[in-house]
Amino acid sequence: MEATTLSFENLHNHGQLFANMFRARHRTFIQHNKWDLPQANGMEFDQYDTPASRWVAVHEGGEVKAGVRLTPTTHRCGIYSYMIRDAQLGLLETIPKDLLSFEAPVDPYIWESSRVFVSDDVPADERLRVQMQLIREMVISARNLGATSLLGIIPEHSPRLARRVGLDCVPVGPVMDTGGMRSVCVSISMATRLH
Repeated sequence: MEATTLSFENLHNHGQLFANMFRARHRTFIQHNKWDLPQANGMEFDQYDTPASRWVAVHEGGEVKAGVRLTPTTHRCGIYSYMIRDAQLGLLETIPKDLLSFEAPVDPYIWESSRVFVSDDVPADERLRVQMQLIREMVISARNLGATSLLGIIPEHSPRLARRVGLDCVPVGPVMDTGGMRSVCVSISMATRLH
């Protein structure tokens, strides 16, 4: 099993991995979660999948087992910046405006973590190992990008898993219903060491 951080600059070096990640997102978010998201050719994408973002994929034999997107909070594309800020500004109908307990930052040292998933095809006895590899590669990538912290929306009970592996993950907003799931906005410090 490998973990790869993809960008528009290096995706040509990784064959179908980039497309396979979007296919895995389609299976997770559209087919399994039944979310109404943009899609084409069996791939899920949105307005935040731009050259400014990076995508971490945990994969084996071309099959994507887990992934996450990292987007700088300083990025803008048309009227959009990043998902959490745009939700707070009322640009997104499916995420509540009051998701954060402070004004969404625009800071070169803070990146957003979004579209986090572990494929339903991953067996229960392998899920923790896949999650750990995803978290580890996400932290390495974020640090390499200069991030000192990440903002993200994760399932309500995920901060406990993060703390178990040594991440400083703190809820920074109320628990909310996002697409039929109870989620919370968190801040993740990149300063701590992983176990």
